[in-house]
Amino acid sequence: MKKLFIALCLVVLSALEAGAQGNNYIQDYTKFDGLALTPPMGWNSWNKFACNINETLIREIADVMVSSGMRDAGYEYINLDDCWHGDRDSLGFIQPDAERFPSGMKALADYIHSKGLKMGLYSDAGSQTCGGRPGSRGYEFQDALTYAKWGVDYLKYDWCNTEGLKAEGAYKTIAAALKNAGRPMVLSICEWGNDEPWKWGPAVGHLWRTTGDIFNCFDCIEDHGTWKSFGVMQILDKQKGLRQYAGPGHWNDPDMLEVGNGMVVNEDRAHFSMWAMIAAPLIAGNDLRSMNKETIGILTNKEVIAINQDSLGVQGFKYSVKDKLETWFKPLKDGKWAVCFLNRNDNAQEVSFDWTKELVQDSLAKRDLGKKLGGYKIRNLWTKKELGTTNRPLKTTVPSHDVLMLRLSPN
Repeated sequence: MKKLFIALCLVVLSALEAGAQGNNYIQDYTKFDGLALTPPMGWNSWNKFACNINETLIREIADVMVSSGMRDAGYEYINLDDCWHGDRDSLGFIQPDAERFPSGMKALADYIHSKGLKMGLYSDAGSQTCGGRPGSRGYEFQDALTYAKWGVDYLKYDWCNTEGLKAEGAYKTIAAALKNAGRPMVLSICEWGNDEPWKWGPAVGHLWRTTGDIFNCFDCIEDHGTWKSFGVMQILDKQKGLRQYAGPGHWNDPDMLEVGNGMVVNEDRAHFSMWAMIAAPLIAGNDLRSMNKETIGILTNKEVIAINQDSLGVQGFKYSVKDKLETWFKPLKDGKWAVCFLNRNDNAQEVSFDWTKELVQDSLAKRDLGKKLGGYKIRNLWTKKELGTTNRPLKTTVPSHDVLMLRLSPN
């Protein structure tokens, strides 16, 4: 009997020891908390420069981010997209392209940080990036340690060349690698919405792409054969049904801005306004060094940016549509609302909106516009003019491919 008791004890101890050893390998597959409490704002190299990037360009972009007033308007990330990569060394650690980045990534990050900005990098869950550079598959923990050593603050993680991988698992792996490396980084999930990242992404990353790539067209599709790029309006339409997944620290990402990349000024203004209304990350994608005053004016409109950055963190919604004139509402903190009339027509459209007769309700935010005694003060966020109150119907005209964007404040 005594021998049996000793044998049972040994079995229990062995099981406990095995369990303890196993616990050493449990990973934290969640993102860093406390980051991206409002939609991230910054700049990314891909839309304008694709693979044609180098350290001189990035330093110049950082300089202009400051001198143009963009940093003061809230932009903080300078993000290098694909093609910064060189080869891996003999131990498997990734190196930057020595010809394009001769000073190294640590020096570049230090320069960006010296400007009061933060640095972002790009990698891919597959064996190769979309541009054919080394991907992170099999090297996730090494890459995360390298990025932390360099001083990286933001990682965009793409989904090319991922044969056999499941998106949720792959993104959990890189989230665990970043946590293990110890440096807080924003994780941008970029698998194009194929595996419904809005359902599992909030615990893993801070933002997730909801669609394929954007391109600089207001309302069109570019067919590449095996994949398509989408214009601003097509991207906007694909956000339907997703607003309940967004909020502080976890955002739907309809892709980067094309403001300043070739559309006319009213289309740029509409694009920027709608990204603000849907609480999208505001990641500029133009050449900051050659911006005209109209582009700077759009990207640095602090009143429109304030709608995007509102701490309530509620994504706007389409209230109504008539003859391609859409009416959007976004609840804001302190009882305020943003309203945007978007004209998708090729000609001007009249707006006639009787605030006292419309029933505007948002079950997600548990808010309604109501028939408030005294009404709301109305401010045009692009002309920066006061337009009276909601006690009177709104009657005006919105030009083609343009917006009327308003803020309603309780009297």
